[in-house]
Amino acid sequence: MLGLALRGTPIALASSFTRVTGRPPMPPYSLDDFSFDLRRAVPPAEIWVGSGTGTVTQLSGTVCGVGAWFAPPYAAPDSRLTVSFEVDGRSIVDAARPGAGDRGLLPTGGTWRPDRLTRRGTYHHYADGELVSLAVESTLTPRHGSPGYELVLTISNRTGNTHEVVIEPELSPTRARQVPLSDWGWVPPEAGSDDAITLTHDALTATVEPDGSVTFNLGVGTTDAPTTDAVRVWESRVAQAVGHLPTVTSDIPGLEQYYRRSLASGLVCWWDHPDFVTTPFIATSGLDGGALCAYAWDTGGYAPNVLSLMLGDDVLDIIESLLEADLTDRYAIAPDGTGLGVAYAYSGWSLVALARAAAAERSLDPALVARLYDVLITLDKGFQPDDQTGVLRDYGNQSNLLEMRGSGWEHVVASPNAERAWALETLAELSDITGAALPADELRESAQQIRSEVIRQLWDSEAGWFRSRYPDGHTELAYSIQAFDVLRSGACPPDVADALVKHLRPGAFLGEYGVSSVSAEDERHYETADIDWSGAGAYTGEGPQLALTLWEQGRPEVAWDVLRRLLWMGDHYPYFPQDHYCEKPGAPATGRRINIIAGLAGAEAIVTGLAGIRPHPDGSLHINPNPVAAGTIELRGFTYRDHTIDVVISPDHTEITVDGSPVSPGQVVPPR
Repeated sequence: MLGLALRGTPIALASSFTRVTGRPPMPPYSLDDFSFDLRRAVPPAEIWVGSGTGTVTQLSGTVCGVGAWFAPPYAAPDSRLTVSFEVDGRSIVDAARPGAGDRGLLPTGGTWRPDRLTRRGTYHHYADGELVSLAVESTLTPRHGSPGYELVLTISNRTGNTHEVVIEPELSPTRARQVPLSDWGWVPPEAGSDDAITLTHDALTATVEPDGSVTFNLGVGTTDAPTTDAVRVWESRVAQAVGHLPTVTSDIPGLEQYYRRSLASGLVCWWDHPDFVTTPFIATSGLDGGALCAYAWDTGGYAPNVLSLMLGDDVLDIIESLLEADLTDRYAIAPDGTGLGVAYAYSGWSLVALARAAAAERSLDPALVARLYDVLITLDKGFQPDDQTGVLRDYGNQSNLLEMRGSGWEHVVASPNAERAWALETLAELSDITGAALPADELRESAQQIRSEVIRQLWDSEAGWFRSRYPDGHTELAYSIQAFDVLRSGACPPDVADALVKHLRPGAFLGEYGVSSVSAEDERHYETADIDWSGAGAYTGEGPQLALTLWEQGRPEVAWDVLRRLLWMGDHYPYFPQDHYCEKPGAPATGRRINIIAGLAGAEAIVTGLAGIRPHPDGSLHINPNPVAAGTIELRGFTYRDHTIDVVISPDHTEITVDGSPVSPGQVVPPR
């Protein structure tokens, strides 16, 4: 291990390139760097694309068909656009019908990019003495600033014949529903009949010369109002969001793509709708119209450092918007800031985690720290003290926790009681740094009491696991992945930590393709249907967060063993879904959100765990890389408080440079 600390007073984030040239640095990644080959997609294969004000999806199995679209406040989940062709009087359908012979236009693949979906198809048939050979490409782009989408069709003639081509678009006779922004919660809005959806187009007939091509432009929406150039919007968004993050290259198969797909998972949750409570607004999901709300839990709980770097000073607006909602009685905010749901046990801890990350790059207002304290204390008071010492909290049933489907991890539980201890201690630290005048000594004392009681009351040394206790004294041994959050929160003595980690083995928590949210050895609680919290898979943020926890705890071999099992995802998803299986590559085909902000946890694990680049709220940056035997990893261009940091990790050595100069372990480099 190498150690390095960068310490200094908070200053505005800016690079030396900007100061010298007067223009911002080039972003480390472009839109094309996030391109994804659709042929590699595994379930769920329903691919969506967003603009920042709207989203749209393809019709599966077609080259040109378009399905549902959402552009708040408009929802059109039942909208369908199909396209057929006529070539010299010959009808060609676009439906990928099974069977031999002329079955119409056949899909050949395509490319997803954050701003567009490009699909390709082929038609090649010889009949009646004539060869018709066409390549068809469609480019689907959701409009930015206007409800609807654009579809551009390019038809290329691959023969020496001239063809007369007619395209025949057909829009389903449905209407869009206007849904108040306050009603966009976890479930996508249903269909309605408020506003007409219209199809606009230029000429539908063209002559295609030998080896030539023609292009047709279609538009679908509720208005003909002009739209913003979506490509420029996306280029600006990418430049802001990844401008301070490093590029990652590696000879370890899958690692580089996993990192990029993780970043893409954050980018597609980024909305810049003018009527939303913040700009940008970071949705929990949103591409398929569902979870276009922001849960405090996964907004701040899974990748606070990476998200803070992506947002810059806008992270403070995100925190403020969540505080404005009554999180003592709600778990999320709708796009307009309206509180949704019930009190959630993890909300306070998550907000404190995001604030801690924000403090590392800028000074926090003491009043903000005081408000965080008030919310955390009020949230705690909403849950009953335990019946032994009153130090721990009874967090109720699954509606306030993580929604397992059987009884088990409920009421007085190790997590999130341990997270409450971490949050109190962190608030004490933030109070010292900002001058918020919180009772810091009292908070630290309370944190230590909670940690002690978690072990005393709930640890079962014979089982090597935590029990949960119900109000009537009934206890359960539920082997849930949530127990490892206790390890991360600093509540585990060495013997307890060792016992927990022993459960991280194949056939228990570890599968070939990830980790299980419940150990497969737990016959009472493990199931294969509801995989995010009940077994056979996990919520997408859990695997990389577990790896990060193990790196933070000084267990690099086990940490890498966890993360390497997830690398397949980078090759098979354009962005990460809500959850995924751990015994096979893929995710549930229906009933889940298509994308999730917690997908950023992969990048968080690589940057702050594998590379060990860890910002601290006092402005220091500690770099403790973790070499792996599998190969070399290079992180280039990480910018932090006016410094540029590069880290190269090889199995037998590690190189760290700050502003182009080698840095010795432990050297303190102040910001300019």
